[in-house]
Amino acid sequence: MSINDHIERDISLAMPADYFDLMKPRVMRLVVFTALVGMLLAPGPIDPVLAVIAVVCIAIGAGASGALNMWYDADIDSIMSRTANRPIPSGRITGDQALNFGMVLSVLSVITLGLLVNWVAGAILAFTIFFYAVIYTMWLKRSTPQNIVIGGAAGAFPPMIGWACITGSVGVESLALFAIIFIWTPPHFWALALWKMRDYDDAHVPMMPNAAGEKSTRAQMLAYAVLLAPLSASPYLLGFSGALVGALSFVLGLAFLWFTFRVWKVAGRDEKLSAEKKLFGFSIAYLFLIFALLLIDAITFRFSGAYLLNGFGA
Repeated sequence: MSINDHIERDISLAMPADYFDLMKPRVMRLVVFTALVGMLLAPGPIDPVLAVIAVVCIAIGAGASGALNMWYDADIDSIMSRTANRPIPSGRITGDQALNFGMVLSVLSVITLGLLVNWVAGAILAFTIFFYAVIYTMWLKRSTPQNIVIGGAAGAFPPMIGWACITGSVGVESLALFAIIFIWTPPHFWALALWKMRDYDDAHVPMMPNAAGEKSTRAQMLAYAVLLAPLSASPYLLGFSGALVGALSFVLGLAFLWFTFRVWKVAGRDEKLSAEKKLFGFSIAYLFLIFALLLIDAITFRFSGAYLLNGFGA
């Protein structure tokens, strides 16, 4: 009996760290962070106990989505170099274990959030898990090069969940936060897809660079970046952040546009690869910094009653 066969038969060999890896902790951290910003930006008092419960539930829900994604994608994960060491293809966890783990976490997170916080937030969390695990993973990812465009909505819902945890509703402000992440996702992910085209070819996943070509993908990335630059300042324009944060966010949007423009413009293969890697790295920093600025603004407003350099609603 090989070690992989033994692992498949012996549930005890799966360590807690393997289950944690199954939850995509890096993605989970971003989900929790953007949801927390949505909570702090939302109008209304925050109950510290309920806030902690909400954050834990959102984290568990994000982990459930990751586990279900890895369960269904185990076949292509085993082919692609960047995913071959994930818990299932590496043999540390079986597919059945991952499926059961993801389902239990899904039900637990949604029911707890709904019962203890409110059912609007619980319903959005449930839809987010369903959207990522079923709509994106099981359908869009393998059927259309628009997979990450439509599927990117799953990663954009967390600020709306955080907002709903406080208000029990979905406001235009939370939709603006959703829109920033939604428009950011295609150029962010396509930078990686350009860089890893061979992986997606081998796995027969119709990512945009493989299906439409590199030139078309770069042009689409530039179009999204053009939209993202002014959208970055939408919290200020809608009056729930201050002018300083609005200005800095717009500058970050322009920087994102510049990095994307470089990907679109450069001609040499080595130059392109370097530009793609730089854009992918900056795109992560961009989203973190945008929401970090909003977090600082939200905390400032809650303690002082005024946004940084004031907003329309201050």
